[in-house]
Formats: sequence, structure tokens, C-alpha cells
Amino acid sequence: QVQLVESGGGLVQPGGSLRLSCAASGSIFTNYPMAWYRQAPEKQRELVSAITSIGSTNYAYSVAGRFTISRDNAKNTMFLQKNNLKPEETAVYYCKANLRIGTYWGQGTQVTVSS
Repeated sequence: QVQLVESGGGLVQPGGSLRLSCAASGSIFTNYPMAWYRQAPEKQRELVSAITSIGSTNYAYSVAGRFTISRDNAKNTMFLQKNNLKPEETAVYYCKANLRIGTYWGQGTQVTVSS
């Protein structure tokens, strides 16, 4: 059974940092792209950043230069380092894996940016 579990969310002040993790199990993720999405209240889910199997990355314009996506294929884990967070980035953050057998999502982790 394929499973993605996010962790690392929480409450942080504006300008602060958080590091999210996405632990994958139940399949081999090494050869497949993965991504982080977020969904703010009453808004559509949006792509934050993506990473290919060989480590090529892309970012939403709003987070470029502040967020860094990475992955540890040996541990089937993906990360998102988020710096200089803004209140409007309060959202549930989800990880996604595009496998040959289908697309899978984690349950999400809440990030709240507030003073």
C-alpha cells in the first residue's frame, strides 16, 4: 500500500522558517517525480515546488529564492525548507508522488504563519 506522510508543520512567526518532510512507503519512489502543493482556506490547491528523480527542481514564482525542495532517495523522503515565511502562506501543505501505478497524495500538514 502506497503511503505518503507529511510532517514538520506548525505555527511560525512571519519571517521564520520551517522544514517539511514527506516520508514515502509502499513503493519505489526513486525513479519518479514528487512535488509539494498547498491549499489555503477557501482557495484552490496550488503547486509550490517539484523535483524530478534526478534532482531537477522548479518553484512557484512566489516562493523562488525562499523555499528549497530536496529528496533523499535512499530514505524515500522529500523535504521542503521554507524561509522568510509570510502570513499569506498559511495553508495545508501536501506532498504528491507521480508513480507509474498512479498519483498519490499525503494527508497534509498545517502550516500557520502568524505573530
